[in-house]
Formats: sequence, structure tokens, C-alpha cells
Amino acid sequence: MRRVRVLTTGGTIEKVYDEATGTLENRGSIIARMLGELRLEAVEVAVRPVLAKDSLLMTDDDRALVLAAARDAQGESDGVVILHGTDTLARTGELIHASLAAPRVPIVLTGAMRPFEMKRSDALQNLTEAIFAAGVLPPGVYCVAHGQALRFPGVTKDQGRLAFVRRGD
Repeated sequence: MRRVRVLTTGGTIEKVYDEATGTLENRGSIIARMLGELRLEAVEVAVRPVLAKDSLLMTDDDRALVLAAARDAQGESDGVVILHGTDTLARTGELIHASLAAPRVPIVLTGAMRPFEMKRSDALQNLTEAIFAAGVLPPGVYCVAHGQALRFPGVTKDQGRLAFVRRGD
């Protein structure tokens, strides 16, 4: 049985629609609903909420919490998945890469360009890919989304393509 720890931080992937205000907001993790749609054989997923924020609102202290949670999760899993807002996912990935000289397991950051609750969302695809990647990639820090795994350092979000790329691509 493969053990994957999922750390939730909020971001677009977990935003929900607030009918009263007509806005999308992070109100807490919706990962249980997402996982309920997946069939995972021989995978035990444990979830730990860390934050519930849009990544544009994350502070250095918030990133330090995510780093500490990722460091701790290595000892209790075969892989770590971090759900994160895409706008600053690369910044957090670079911090984790720089701070953990030799990760013991794959640490995979993923997010979504459209919330799970919306039509044509990439959230479930990216979560599925991230859980799979956390079980097959060698130890290191990665961004996994849209059918690709990019190893840190050097990952960035291409705003025009709404995709993650290697810096310079």
C-alpha cells in the first residue's frame, strides 16, 4: 500500500462559489469531495489542511508553514502532494527546493486554472496526476499539471498559455 500525504493550502483548485456575494472563495478544503470521485487502488491518502488562501495572499510566514508541513510529511508517507494556487506555486516550489537539500520522497505541487466546481476544470485531472506522480517519481520537488512533471528549480507559470513551463521555454 502506497501512502500519499496531501497538504491543502487553498488556491483556485479548492475555491467554491458563494451565492450571496457572487464570488469564488477559499473557505476550507474540499479535497474529500475531489478524492471521492477517484478510484485509487493500493493508495492510502491522508489529508492535512495547512491553509485556505488564494496564493496571491500568501505571506512568507504562510510559505514557511507549507515548508514545515512538507518536511514533516516526508516521514509519514511515500510521497507528498501540495494543493496550491497556481499564481505563486512556483515561488513555494522554489522555496521548498532550496530549503530541503535532499527530500526523502517526491514532493509534488499542483493546482488548477479553474476551480473543481466549475465546468471544464483541470482540478481533478491535476490532482489525479499529482497523486500518481508522487508514487513514481524519484525524490525531489516537482510541479505536476496538465500531463507533465517539471522538476524544480526553474519552473514558472506561463500566464499566456495558462500552463507551467521550464523557465525560458
